[in-house]
Amino acid sequence: MFDESLARIRTHRNNIHRYRRLLQTQLSDLERDFIERRMAYEQTALDALVAETFPMAFFLPKPPSSSSVGSKR
Repeated sequence: MFDESLARIRTHRNNIHRYRRLLQTQLSDLERDFIERRMAYEQTALDALVAETFPMAFFLPKPPSSSSVGSKR
């Protein structure tokens, strides 16, 4: 099941890359709109699949910004 999910993730990612390349070519407005909708669909499907496959996320704390470190008075 995990291998199948990884294959589906790869497929969505490859489709998104292909659509980005297509958007860099000369297209009619109708073609551009279609590709943008397809790319949005692929991105939504990819996000859902990644969240399902890798349900935990780890976030590193942000380092303090340099402006807030020296401005304490």
